[in-house]
Amino acid sequence: MRSKILLATAIATLFSASYTHSQDKWADTKITSQPVSGSVHMLKGMGGNIGISAGPEGILIIDDQFAPLAEKIAVAIGEIAQTPMKYVVNTHYHGDHTGSNAYFTEVKGSTIFAHDNVRKRLVNKKEHTHSELPVVTYQQGITFHFNGDTINVMHMPAGHTDSDSVVWFEKANVLHPGDLFFEGRFPYIDLDGGGTVTGYITNVTKLISMLKEDTKIIPGHGSLATKSDYQKALDMKPQYYKASLFLVDCYY
Repeated sequence: MRSKILLATAIATLFSASYTHSQDKWADTKITSQPVSGSVHMLKGMGGNIGISAGPEGILIIDDQFAPLAEKIAVAIGEIAQTPMKYVVNTHYHGDHTGSNAYFTEVKGSTIFAHDNVRKRLVNKKEHTHSELPVVTYQQGITFHFNGDTINVMHMPAGHTDSDSVVWFEKANVLHPGDLFFEGRFPYIDLDGGGTVTGYITNVTKLISMLKEDTKIIPGHGSLATKSDYQKALDMKPQYYKASLFLVDCYY
């Protein structure tokens, strides 16, 4: 009997510690802001990097990390500009890029844009809520004329997932390629989400060919980068990309 009590106590302690760590993880996460170019800013926290267009016409954000960070993200955005939240663009369906969708829809009144497959994959989650779903979806892409810039959102064929979009700010000369760029680390290919190694490499090659030498890149994960940084990632040997299929990424 004593051994059973000790075992039960140990299990309870383990779950309690795990729950406390989970809460502390969100409480300890800081959202940091970095100006990029023109009206474009970048937020880092936990999960995918957030791109922001902030100006007199309002706020457009690219991705929104995890749900428990939504209010912190909103505060960080408010420190950049006090204009209304207008739009959210999801680069793909993963939870570290779409987790705060519901908050920005319900609380901030934003409209969510994403590729058709983002909505399809979020709908298929058992625990999804209606308010987290993209309201406007597209097959090939969409263009925003916003805050004095032309913002091109372009769908890319199956690479990281089958729902990938990249965002190109023409005037600011900034690219946000979502998780088609993991700066300073191995890429992650989500096979269950329709991603392919060949498609990933093809897409990255195409994107690099579009960039100017002074283009700034907000990667899906990692630090603000340049064209040469992106080229270094592409130059990794193909077996590294294949090896990355077996890595467990902490964000998913």
